[in-house]
Amino acid sequence: MLRTMEPTPTTPAPPAKASGHFRFHAPHLHLAPVFGNDWFALKAEAFARFFGTPVFLVAQTLIVGVWIVLNTMGVFNFDIYPFILLNLAFSLQAAYAAPLILLAQTRQADRDKVHAEADAQHREALAQASEQRQALAVSQTETLLGLMRQNTELTEVTRALSERIESLTEEVHRHIIAKD
Repeated sequence: MLRTMEPTPTTPAPPAKASGHFRFHAPHLHLAPVFGNDWFALKAEAFARFFGTPVFLVAQTLIVGVWIVLNTMGVFNFDIYPFILLNLAFSLQAAYAAPLILLAQTRQADRDKVHAEADAQHREALAQASEQRQALAVSQTETLLGLMRQNTELTEVTRALSERIESLTEEVHRHIIAKD
């Protein structure tokens, strides 16, 4: 049996303190795919993915070409024209390929759905953080404006008191000079 790094229902989910946008994927890591993580499901998905590769297409084309040439030239006579055995082989391949491809597509759709949900949660969290920063900026701006008003009022009071001290100083000075 192959061991994989994919989480299974018995594997505990990672801590909720995961950093970055992957923290939104953490709640879904404990979920098993629809078809499980057993050996068959993983191999079936890998095999279905292999059907779409250039290596598979070239290899199949070469095998079919050699099959037809060898049977047409009479080197082998196990499948003479119209190549019934070759048609049966293709039918068997199609009978297994279609469900395996559907299985792989279903598993990929499940992964895409979980990633889309996690991305949506991440975007929502970013929007909420942006709104909080904007609200904080508005609050700090209001606080700064209030402090500026207080500073202006204090400056006016200081100016008025300075003028009053100056006038009192002149008055005291005149009193002292008048006594001499």
